[in-house]
Amino acid sequence: MASALGRRLWIIVGGALALIVVLVFLGGRGSTARVAVVDVKRESLSSVVSTNGKVEPVTPHSFRARYPTFVARVSAVEGQQVKRGQLLFSLDDTEVQADLAQARADLAAQQEALNVAKAGGYASQAAKAAADLQKAQASRDQLRRDNESLTKLVEEKAATSEELQQNRLQLTQAEADVQATEKVKQTLEKQAKLDEGRVALQVEHSRATVSDLQERLDSAHGTAPFDGTLYSLPIHQGDFVKAGDLLAEMADLHQVRIRAFIDEPELGQIDVNQPVEILWDAHPDRVWNGKTEILPKQVVTRGTRSVGEMLCSVTNDRLDLLPNTTVDVRIHVSERPSALVVPRGAVSIEGDNRYVFRVQDNRLHRVSIKVGIANPTSMEVLSGLNEGDVLALPGEAALKDNLSIKAVRPE
Repeated sequence: MASALGRRLWIIVGGALALIVVLVFLGGRGSTARVAVVDVKRESLSSVVSTNGKVEPVTPHSFRARYPTFVARVSAVEGQQVKRGQLLFSLDDTEVQADLAQARADLAAQQEALNVAKAGGYASQAAKAAADLQKAQASRDQLRRDNESLTKLVEEKAATSEELQQNRLQLTQAEADVQATEKVKQTLEKQAKLDEGRVALQVEHSRATVSDLQERLDSAHGTAPFDGTLYSLPIHQGDFVKAGDLLAEMADLHQVRIRAFIDEPELGQIDVNQPVEILWDAHPDRVWNGKTEILPKQVVTRGTRSVGEMLCSVTNDRLDLLPNTTVDVRIHVSERPSALVVPRGAVSIEGDNRYVFRVQDNRLHRVSIKVGIANPTSMEVLSGLNEGDVLALPGEAALKDNLSIKAVRPE
């Protein structure tokens, strides 16, 4: 009995030892991690800032309603190439024409009144005042001469004092008449000057009214000011439009510009005359080329982003980039023709430091590096690595210094 129990105990101990050996063996096999690796190599590297933007015409011309009315006629279609002087639309101008005719008649009457005022008042009134003054002055002058003669005759006893006294009374009345007629003439002249100023203001106001009505009448017949593309025409015949409503927009679309929205952290890389590529989902096979032109002057909030708005000039020879469309923008901020390049995924960051895991003798070795320009997939290495070095890529296994690995090259 005791012998059988001992054998069983030895069997259990032996099984446990065998299990431990198997676990140790399996644990030893699992210590060698499979890690994807890549080679450090030289190639051309372009640092690109990618963002979105909006197409804008360089010299747009907008037509807006100058007064509330109805659309009488639409003579063009949206997207049409139009020539200078070509009629695009007509608005109902019946009321404006009537107002303009009345304003011109009012202006003519006020100009006539102004001419009268500048001449010193109405001619009949001015002429009568002048004649009355001249007559009064002549009568007064004659009585003055008579007074001198009578004074001498009275001294010589050739005339009586009563005749002299009668003359002096008549002279006093004549001088009063002269003063009265002078005041009448001065009053007319003063009134003429006041009328001239008042009527001149009326004439100026009427001229402004005529000019405004003439501009309204001209705006009722929209004609193209230059050759270009009519890229917006939101009106239809019979529509009612209010003052200020947009009627049409056109521009020469051979040259357009892109308003690119640059995220704040990337603004420091942007400069003028950097190459730009424009892509639009509507034409996935096309790439439009241009350059940066006007740098952002401020940072603004756009949705959840803080961006600077930069303008890029773009050639649009085929006229297929349309205003107000949203496009993708790629700005080539720098170029390296033969840079030492590593994948961005192989580079780890610790504070201000950059490091990679170099593979040597199937073990990982942490190496600090200095980086240069970068794009979304690759980074330039300035120091710390050599061409042909092998680097580990992140994967399922956690990378650490001196880790034993089995290198696997991605297919």
